[in-house]
Amino acid sequence: MDTADPVFSTAEIRDIEQQAARLPKPPRLMEKAGLAAAQVIRDQLLKGPGHQILVLAGPGNNGGDAFVVARYLQEWGNTVTVVFGGDGNRVPPDAKQALQAWFNIGGDICAEIPDGDRSWDAVIDGLFGIGLDQSQHRPIEGKYREWIEAVNQMATPIVALDIPSGLGSDDGCIYGIAIHATLTITFIGLKPGLFTHSGPECCGTIVLRDLDIQLPAPPEPHTWLLNHKLAQSILPPVRRANSHKGTFGNVAILGGSTGMTGAALLAGRAALHLGAGRVYLGLLADNAPPVDFSQPELMLRPPSELFTLAPLNCLIVGPGLGQSAEALPWLEKALTSDCTLIVDADALNLIAQHSPLAKKLSQRNASTILTPHPAEAARLLNTGTAAVQQNRMNAALQIAQQFNCYVVLKGAGSICCLPGGKRYLNTSGNPALSTAGTGDVLAGMMGALIAQGLKPDQALLLAVYLHGAAANRWVQQHHGMVGMVASEVIAEARLLLNEWVYRNGINGVKPLL
Repeated sequence: MDTADPVFSTAEIRDIEQQAARLPKPPRLMEKAGLAAAQVIRDQLLKGPGHQILVLAGPGNNGGDAFVVARYLQEWGNTVTVVFGGDGNRVPPDAKQALQAWFNIGGDICAEIPDGDRSWDAVIDGLFGIGLDQSQHRPIEGKYREWIEAVNQMATPIVALDIPSGLGSDDGCIYGIAIHATLTITFIGLKPGLFTHSGPECCGTIVLRDLDIQLPAPPEPHTWLLNHKLAQSILPPVRRANSHKGTFGNVAILGGSTGMTGAALLAGRAALHLGAGRVYLGLLADNAPPVDFSQPELMLRPPSELFTLAPLNCLIVGPGLGQSAEALPWLEKALTSDCTLIVDADALNLIAQHSPLAKKLSQRNASTILTPHPAEAARLLNTGTAAVQQNRMNAALQIAQQFNCYVVLKGAGSICCLPGGKRYLNTSGNPALSTAGTGDVLAGMMGALIAQGLKPDQALLLAVYLHGAAANRWVQQHHGMVGMVASEVIAEARLLLNEWVYRNGINGVKPLL
């Protein structure tokens, strides 16, 4: 996975800036950032001179970036209005120079957004950027809140410099209020907050300008982006002509208690349609069906028989498992199995409630993947859902380390974390996935990829990205996000996976005569 794009925390970005400042010929980072942003705005948004542009400049270095952007856009033939509510004598040194350079070309500043019906062609947000993370996450209040409220209501493109003001660079949380940008131009490196929690809603299109900083010892990233490029690097291989069902492995699914058999069936159908050679279901329901008439290829067995199957490549426990006393011994047996285990849904809740199960989980020798949503993650960590959402990056890391597992913390910008601490931020998916059963489908997809020979980290990352990409495809086809059901994710994911694996054509299949 060497093709992954790195993501940097605020501390790591500051380290890069400090190292750059100590170089024999330190680069003028503010000037470079402002010029780079101005070029993007000119070429991708304005596409010519003669525009009316509103620039909001804050009291820190993000404001300095905004002054540089304003200067270039004005020099290129646009009319730029800069709104600055700070004290020009108290801004950081580089920002003070940028402000003076703005004055030197005849620029002026306003203390408030001009009143009236003036129409802007673009608004540039340079209020806070990642500096918000250094002010103890105080919520934005007063005039800055009023300005953000005002521009968010304007029917005009908004460009955020580095990160939308009010959005936490490390956590994607909104502190009081945040800019809802059309375009975010981020500098030096990508930041976690751009991609998780409220980040996808606030950032719009994200453009990175790394400013070409050359360091002798740059910080080693701990987080990477899970995007299309990375997903394409971990696809299962093209199937050989001389293969059979045993080639593509065996998946077993344990769950489906009374009233919740559908969850296990969805996971089973996902595993089958994503390529597993055989899929077995052990249903706990008293009136469990002997066959799935909609998908008779699934092999329904008593739960006890799942543990006699050999070889079993992957066991999924949790879809529709329930939290009854009957479920406990089956979960305990699953935790002592020697195959790769995917723990989902109520299996996670039972582990959170019973410390002996948690201990067995952390002591497993075989690989384990946990798939919690924020509420389940909170139970595993003995905290509240709000606490998890306020620091999703840390929550995913804590779970991975505490249980020695692979983890996907689901939600907007799902976070995948490996046992060693590496994290990946997913860039696919949309709110159409907010419907019952999509988590069961994701678990089944992971199981299918493991059965076909992918390593647990590869199966986790590919399944998470493919799951979201399938929802994106459905939304494009149906022109909206309302009404997608979990079984439709399965169909779209199968189509996409085949397109990706066989994009160069299908070898070994002769055309019909």
